[in-house]
Amino acid sequence: MRYLTTLLRRSRRLFFVLVKVLLPVMIAVQLGQRMGWVDAIANAIAPAIGWLGLPPEAGIIWVTSVFVGVYGAIGALVGFAPTLEISTGQFSALAAMVLFAHALPVEQAIVRQAGASFWATAGLRVGAALLYGAAITWVCRVTGVLAEPLSLDWLTSAGGQPDAGFLEWLASTALSLGLTFFIIAFLLVLLDFLEWVGATRRITAVMAPVLRVSGLPPEAAPVTTVGVLLGLTYGGALIIEEAQRRAFSKRTRFLALAWLSLSHALIEDTLLLLALGANVWIILVGRLLLTMAIVAVLAALLRNHDGDPGSLARPDDDTGSLSGAGARRS
Repeated sequence: MRYLTTLLRRSRRLFFVLVKVLLPVMIAVQLGQRMGWVDAIANAIAPAIGWLGLPPEAGIIWVTSVFVGVYGAIGALVGFAPTLEISTGQFSALAAMVLFAHALPVEQAIVRQAGASFWATAGLRVGAALLYGAAITWVCRVTGVLAEPLSLDWLTSAGGQPDAGFLEWLASTALSLGLTFFIIAFLLVLLDFLEWVGATRRITAVMAPVLRVSGLPPEAAPVTTVGVLLGLTYGGALIIEEAQRRAFSKRTRFLALAWLSLSHALIEDTLLLLALGANVWIILVGRLLLTMAIVAVLAALLRNHDGDPGSLARPDDDTGSLSGAGARRS
């Protein structure tokens, strides 16, 4: 009973930390969609996306993902499916761009709460998306690899882009937040269990070779692994928890959050875009290799800044203030 009471207190504290970040941004994004701001921004950059070797519609799909998320991008793709002409290589590049940079208002707000700069990590994701997307389209165009047209006819049977009313949005948001609470509680139990049975040490050992290459400190392996597999929201919540328990340095938190910003939710999001026709080597293997390279460069640049990576951390960041005055563990 003591453990359950403590678990409930920890889960409730982390849940409210996330809700204070998530709910205002979710409302703002919803208003932006309904007032046409997201579409206006997307249409403005559509011509520029042609510089990457992608059709103009790809710009609207990508910007929708930047503000709304992967599912928003899929909804936009469904709307363009009847007329979109795109090769497998181009679509794979677009899918990788979506995976690198999506739902930035929500996810990078969580990253900031966990201890890294909103703008530094958001810029990292957008820069990686543009660089990787341009490189993939250029390589495919020069080599002729994955040049076959991608058929999206089957998507037209899925219906148009959903236009849920306010009550439907309110209900789905409440359900999403409720599920978030239970997932946070489950992940806290999972971490405690893994530590109790000694699996945490084994996870760290398995991750150690990759961590040595990327420069990510080994103590951040368990929570980073959870985020990499399941998503940045939950990984960020656990970093908030673990940073206080283990007194992670600002450098450690920044590198872990940089990794999570670039590559997370490898299971769900990757499978979704694979099912739509993206190439696994481009959207999974290549994305992970680029993430490792970027984090390795960041780790080398911050090698002499173990205490404070400067402007890359939150200006007001402090381990003791991650969760406010109510963050004391029982």
